Amino acid sequence: MLKHPFKITAVWLLLCCSSLVFAQNAIVQQKNASLKLESIKGQQPKNIVFILTDDHRFDALGFLKSQTFIKTPNLDFLAKNGAYLPNAFVTTSLCSPSRASILTGLYAHKHKVVDNQNPVSKDLVFYSQYLQAKGYQTALIGKWHMGGDFDDPQRGFDYWVSFKGQGSYLPDVHGLNVNGKQVKQKGYITDELTDYAVDFIQSRKKDKPFMLYLSHKGVHADFIPADRDKGMSANHQFNPPKTMLTGTHQGAPMWLQNQRNSWHGVEFPYHSNLDIGEYYKRYAETLYSVDASVGKVIETLKQQGLLESTLIVYMGDNGFQFGEHGIIDKRTAYEASMRVPMLAYHPALIKPGTVVKEAVANIDIAPTLLEVAGLKAPAYMDGQSFLPLLAGKKISWRSGLMYEYYWERNYPQTPTIHALRGDRYKYIHYHGIWDTDELYDLQEDPEEAVNLIHSPKHQEIAKRMNKELFSQLIQSSGMYIPLYPDSGGQSILRYEYGSPVAEFPSNLKRKETVNNTEHK
Repeated sequence: MLKHPFKITAVWLLLCCSSLVFAQNAIVQQKNASLKLESIKGQQPKNIVFILTDDHRFDALGFLKSQTFIKTPNLDFLAKNGAYLPNAFVTTSLCSPSRASILTGLYAHKHKVVDNQNPVSKDLVFYSQYLQAKGYQTALIGKWHMGGDFDDPQRGFDYWVSFKGQGSYLPDVHGLNVNGKQVKQKGYITDELTDYAVDFIQSRKKDKPFMLYLSHKGVHADFIPADRDKGMSANHQFNPPKTMLTGTHQGAPMWLQNQRNSWHGVEFPYHSNLDIGEYYKRYAETLYSVDASVGKVIETLKQQGLLESTLIVYMGDNGFQFGEHGIIDKRTAYEASMRVPMLAYHPALIKPGTVVKEAVANIDIAPTLLEVAGLKAPAYMDGQSFLPLLAGKKISWRSGLMYEYYWERNYPQTPTIHALRGDRYKYIHYHGIWDTDELYDLQEDPEEAVNLIHSPKHQEIAKRMNKELFSQLIQSSGMYIPLYPDSGGQSILRYEYGSPVAEFPSNLKRKETVNNTEHK
C-alpha cells in the first residue's frame, strides 16, 4: 500500500500541469518567449493604421446599397481607391475571442480567450510586441475588451488610451485610462478617440515607424448616435431579410427556431419589444460618426505627408444579424455573423479598385502587419499574410476557413459550433445538443435559407467537409473545448406569448419498432 497517496497524486498533477503549460506555451509563442523575428530582405517598414470597429456587419457599407440608410462616404473612398475584401471573416464571432485572434494570429482554442468574461493569458504574444522589438512606436486607442473588465495599459503598446469593458458613448464615472492615468471622458466617445488618434499621429516620434491601433466602441449596442447624426435615417424604410419570417428557413435546427423567442431573437430581443428595423437605423446613425472618424484620420495623414507611406486597414471585429434566421446579435456561423467589412489602402502598394476575392480572416491580420513591418510571421501563428493579395499577386491560399464558437452559460441559446466555410459550401457542426447539423450552397442560396444536410445528392459533400473540418482541428490542436468557471449573469427568458418550442426534426423521427422491424 502507498504510504503517501495524496502527496504522490499532488506531484503527478503538478507534473501534468507543468507539461500542459509547457505544451501550451509552445503553440502560442516562440521558444523562450523570444520576440526576435526574421527580417524580410528588401522590405522597408511601413507605417500602419489599423482601424477596428465593433459589430460592423459585412454589408453595412454605403457602396453596397444593402439598406438605403447606410451611408459611409469615407469607407467608400478606401474601397474605391484601395482594396475591398468581400470575403473577410472572423474565426469566432464574438468580441474578445476575435480581438485576441487579431492580436495573436491564433484560433480561439489556442489563445483560449473563448468568451468576454475571462482574463487573457500572460503567455500570449501580441503582434504589437514584435513591432516594438522592430523599433516601431505603437499605440492602442479605444476599446480593448479582451477577456475582462479593465483598462490598464497592456504589453506591446507605447501609447495607451482605453476604457473598461464596453465603455460608454457618453461621459460616465469611469472615464478613460490615458497611459495609466484616469482621465475624464469629455464628450462623444467616437469623436474623443479620434482626437486622441490625431494627436498621436501629429506628436509621434518622427524617427520611428508607427503602428496605430484605433479600436472604436462604435457600433456596439446599445446604439447611441452623435447628436448631429440623430434622425438621419428617419425617412428610410428597413428592408428585412428573407429568413426573418417564420418558416422561411427550411430545415432549421431546433435550437435556432427556439432562439426566435429569446434574448437574441426577433420576438423577444433583449427581453423587450424592440423594433428590429428602427434598431438597425439607429445602428446606421451610430456608424456615421465612425465613418467621419476614418475621414479625419485620412486627412491627418495627408496633412502630415504620411498618406503615401502608411497602410490603412479597416475591419469589423465580428458581424451582426438584424433578423437573419429570426435572430439578432452574432455568435453563429451564418454569413451575417461571421463575415465582416475589410478595406485596405496604400497608394504605393494597392491599385485603386482592387478586389481580393480570397477568404481572409482575423487570424491573418497579425501576419500581414508583421510583413508590412518587414518581418516574417512566427511559425506558431495560424494565419497567413494577405499583403501579396493586396498587391495583386497570386499565391497559395486556403480553400476552406474554419470557424468556432463555444457555448456560453451567459447566453445558453446558442450551442458550441464548429464550421467550415468553403468557396461554395458551408458545413456547420454542433456539439452537445440533440439536433441537426447544417449544409448550405452559398452560390445558389446566399441567404442560407435551405439546409441541405439531409439532401441525398449532397451527402458526399457533407462527409468530405466534415472530414476536412476535423482535419483542420487536429492540425491546429483544436480537439478539445476550453472550460472556465461560471462568471456573469444569464439571459435565459422566453416570452410567454411568443413562438412555442420547435418540433423535433422530422428526419430523426421513426415509427414504433419491434425487433428492429418498423410497424406498418
